[in-house]
Amino acid sequence: MDRTAFSDAIVANSSAFGLFFTPEEIARLAEYYHLVLQENVRLHLVAPCPPEKFAVRHILESIVMTRYIPIGGSFVDVGTGAGLPAIPCLIVRPDISAVLIESKLKKAAFLSATIESLGLSSRASLADKQFSETPPPDTDFVSCRALDGFLRRLPQLLKWTGNSGILFFGGPELGEGIRRTGRKIESLLLPLSKRRYLFISQPVSNGD
Repeated sequence: MDRTAFSDAIVANSSAFGLFFTPEEIARLAEYYHLVLQENVRLHLVAPCPPEKFAVRHILESIVMTRYIPIGGSFVDVGTGAGLPAIPCLIVRPDISAVLIESKLKKAAFLSATIESLGLSSRASLADKQFSETPPPDTDFVSCRALDGFLRRLPQLLKWTGNSGILFFGGPELGEGIRRTGRKIESLLLPLSKRRYLFISQPVSNGD
């Protein structure tokens, strides 16, 4: 029943996000939702919510960022937790690849199993450590949707991204924090939301 309600919510709300999915993509997104639900009580992957809210807030909002990733592009997802926004994006964009960074070992184990179960192993790899403990990324974008102490760690995270673009999700406070560092960003108010934004900064080419 939850999968049906989830799938129905994806179909009902996708047009508000300017998105369209094939039946196969919806089925795979529903399978991901099911995998998260199975482990959520044990691992606290996301705050409990009805399937309709999960579909909108966790899936459709995440997939919005794919419009900024070039064909054949790559990204690094910092503090990915349940695999958000990375896994939904990888499901609907078979041309892109990602590195998922998650330092909590039990969540990392869930992600490893989920990546394999969904057939994403050839395009997704996992780093089970803090972003600051990994080499600076060589990628098109760095994404981040939820990170412990996000605002406090923002200057360190932005420095770590180097010339990569950023795709950060958050409220107005996060946008102001990014701007205070001198980073130029575009702000996109997420559909069906009053305070949740996607903040975008394009990659810096080596010639700039």
